[in-house]
Amino acid sequence: MSTARPTIFSFFSGAGFLDLGFEDMGFDIAYVNEFHKPFLDAYQHSRKVMGHPAPRFGYDSRSIEEISTDDLAADIFNAREEGQVVGFIGGPPCPDFSVGGKNRGKEGENGNLSKVYVDLICQAKPDFFLFENVKGLYRTKKHREFFEKLKLKLRRSGYLLHERLINSIEYGAPQDRDRIILVGFRSRELAKTFNWKARIFPERTAFEYEWPTTAPFEQGNLAPQPSSVPIELTVQHWFEKNDVANHPNGKHCFTPRAGLARFLSVEEGDDSKKSYKRLHRWRYSPTAAYGNNEVHLHPYEARRISVAEALAIQSLPASFELPSNMTLSNMFKTVGNGVPYLAGRGLAQSILTHLGFEYESNRCELDPRDRQVAA
Repeated sequence: MSTARPTIFSFFSGAGFLDLGFEDMGFDIAYVNEFHKPFLDAYQHSRKVMGHPAPRFGYDSRSIEEISTDDLAADIFNAREEGQVVGFIGGPPCPDFSVGGKNRGKEGENGNLSKVYVDLICQAKPDFFLFENVKGLYRTKKHREFFEKLKLKLRRSGYLLHERLINSIEYGAPQDRDRIILVGFRSRELAKTFNWKARIFPERTAFEYEWPTTAPFEQGNLAPQPSSVPIELTVQHWFEKNDVANHPNGKHCFTPRAGLARFLSVEEGDDSKKSYKRLHRWRYSPTAAYGNNEVHLHPYEARRISVAEALAIQSLPASFELPSNMTLSNMFKTVGNGVPYLAGRGLAQSILTHLGFEYESNRCELDPRDRQVAA
């Protein structure tokens, strides 16, 4: 196997959370495809701020439905001529498969994009791929039938498949977020079992701790840290780690339209309702989903969480930021759509190991307290 860095073609890239995880594990993000211009602008902005180079094969703002294998062939050929392994990564939009979303499945506009992505993989034949989506695609009967047809098509194109329902908290992100991950490899040399060992809390042991439940909301109150939970999985730890109050996106926050009454009535840690979920400072966050009127409240302040706090919940490094001229709706949408950074890193590490490469150290600066999470 070549020692050259594996080359990544990224689709449905959003603001680049998954890509950043792969890049910081040693992959070369060479091509980026994102149709929604505000997300692509945010992707470019964050790379510039962090000092990362632009992808060498450029940014592509077309819908994936407009992209053909002919468009990618020369770049794929050039990467392979340089001795590089080529991979596609992407998470097609998922509302049509989400239990809380449109639930239209393969018939929906977004649902069809999963098929388009798989078709492109089968036609372009990268050496490996990653497909990420909501657990509804995996667990809902009618969606599962569609998923099985996609996998059959991939197998017939020569891919050896590995799948797992992961939770981002297993990789050290402070968030309860289930996602189905499908990875595939064309080489018969990679028929061995795929090792998901990059998980920090395997078999969901993170949920087995004695996590605090709810407590009356008290503005400005700072309850002491309980000794029974892993600090690196708590909201408060990540707020402090990313210095969210002084972060460039620290002031980007929706203001209430109907006064403070609702913001004062929800107990700390009460995330039992679809909307108006209040985070608990010493617990992980529910799934970062900020659309469809889902509101997440700050643990001990009478307000919604800020964009900086949402980025922290997605385990982004403190150096990551969204452009200040982006609308709040687009900011929260791209944050909620993204793959948590540490989950992306962990998946990248497992793929890199499976390909036979030594993975590189993270290029982002880490809090010394998080060395065990990022290792």
